[in-house]
Amino acid sequence: MSAPHNRRSIFLGRMPLPERNYIADALRTETVGGVLLLAAAVVALIWANTLGTSYETVRGFHLGPASLGLDLPIQHWAANGLLALFFFVAGIELKRELVAGELRDPKAAALPVVAALCGMAMPALVYAAVNVLGDGSLQGWAVPTATDIAFALAVLAVIGTSLPSALRAFLLTLAVVDDLFAIMIIAIFFTSTLNFLALGLAVAGLALFYLLLRKGIRGWYVYVPLGVVIWALMENSGVHATIAGVAMGLMLRCTRREDETHSPGEHIEHLVRPLSAGLAVPLFALFSAGVAISGGAVHDVFTRPETLGVVLGLIVGKALGIFGGTWLTARFTKARLNPDLQWPDLFAVAALAGIGFTVSLLIGELAFTEDLALADEIKASVLIGSLLAAVFAAILLKLRNAKYRTLFEEEERDEDQDGIPDIYEADKPEYHLRMAAILEAKAAEHRRLAEVAAETDARDDGPA
Repeated sequence: MSAPHNRRSIFLGRMPLPERNYIADALRTETVGGVLLLAAAVVALIWANTLGTSYETVRGFHLGPASLGLDLPIQHWAANGLLALFFFVAGIELKRELVAGELRDPKAAALPVVAALCGMAMPALVYAAVNVLGDGSLQGWAVPTATDIAFALAVLAVIGTSLPSALRAFLLTLAVVDDLFAIMIIAIFFTSTLNFLALGLAVAGLALFYLLLRKGIRGWYVYVPLGVVIWALMENSGVHATIAGVAMGLMLRCTRREDETHSPGEHIEHLVRPLSAGLAVPLFALFSAGVAISGGAVHDVFTRPETLGVVLGLIVGKALGIFGGTWLTARFTKARLNPDLQWPDLFAVAALAGIGFTVSLLIGELAFTEDLALADEIKASVLIGSLLAAVFAAILLKLRNAKYRTLFEEEERDEDQDGIPDIYEADKPEYHLRMAAILEAKAAEHRRLAEVAAETDARDDGPA
C-alpha cells in the first residue's frame, strides 16, 4: 500500500504508461501545429508590413448569410468560427483530464490547478499594477493570462531540447486548466448584450447534443450539422461563439469501456486535433497576428502602460505565478519534486508558459473592440512578449539540455523491443527473461565470432 502513496507524493514523477502514450501522441500533433502556427504568424507579419492594404482588405472581406446574422468578416470567422474547433478540443482535453488524467485525483490535481490559477492571477496583477501606476486602461487585464501550448511546443521543437515527458505533461495539463479559465473569462467578462431567444435555442441544442450522446446515437452527419447550428445560435446570442465548442467537448464520454480501445472522446479528439492544430489555429494567426511593426510601434510597446503591462505580464507574471504557486503548494503539502529534476527546471517551464499567443490575441481583440489602434498595439505587445518569453525560456532550458537528453533517452529505451519502454517493465519477471534470452543470443554470437577469429589467426600463423 505504501508504493502508490509514494508515487502520488512525487511531483513530476513517472506517469502511468497509457497516460504517457496519450500525452506523447497529443504533444506530437500540437508540436506540428505549433510550427504551422509560427509560420502563419510570420506570414501575417510580413504581409501586413509589406502589403498592408491588401491584408486589411482580405481579412475585412465579409462572408456568410446576412439573414442569419452571419455576414461576418473573414477575421471574425477565424476568431469565432475556426477557434471553436480549438476550444472543442480543449473541452475534450479538460473532460479527459477530469475523468482519466492528472485532474481526476484532487490531491494530484492540486499542483497544476494552483499553478494555473497563480499563473493567470499574477500576470493580471502585473498588468493592473503597471496601468494603475501609468494611468492606463485596465480593460486588458486578461490579455497576458493565457498560455499557448502549441506555440510553446513549437519553441521546444525549434530549440531541440529533449524535455522529459513529466515536464511536457505538466505544461499540457497547465495549458488545459489555463484554457478552462480563459473560457470562463471570455464568457463572463466579454459578453455584452444578450439575445435570450438565441441563447435559449443554443442551450436547447446543447441539451439535444447531450441526449443523443447518452442514447449512443452515432454518425458525423448527425453531430456536425447540429454542432454548426449550435455555434450559429451562440454567435447570435451575444455569448462568444467559442463557448459552444468547449461545451460540446465537455459532453463527450472520455472513459473507456471494457470492449473499447479508445473512448469516444479520445477517438473524436484524435480526428479533430490535427484539423484544429494544423488548420484552424494557424488560419486564426494569419488573420489576427498581422500588425504593422515599426521602430515607433516597438517603442510604444515598452512605453505605453497597456502594452507594457501585457509584455511584463507574460514574461514576469507568468513565470513568477506558476513557479511560486507550485513551489508554495509543494512546500505546504506532502508532494516532493522528482529527484531527477530541480526547481530551476520548473521555473524554465513556467517561463515557457509566458508564450500567450492564440488566446491572448483573441482576448486582446475582445478587450479593445472600440479602439482599433490600441487593439493593434496590444497584438504587437502579445507578439513581443511571447517572443521574449520564448527566448528567456529557451536559454534556461538549454542550460540543462544535457541532463534532459539523458532522462529522455532513459525514458525511451526499449532494449527488448516490445514497444514498451524498459522503465515500465523493470519489476516484471517476463521482461528480465526476455532480456536474458536476448543477451544469451548475443553472447552465443560473440563466442561464434571469437571462434572464427581464432581459426583465422591460427591459419595466418601456420607454415607458409
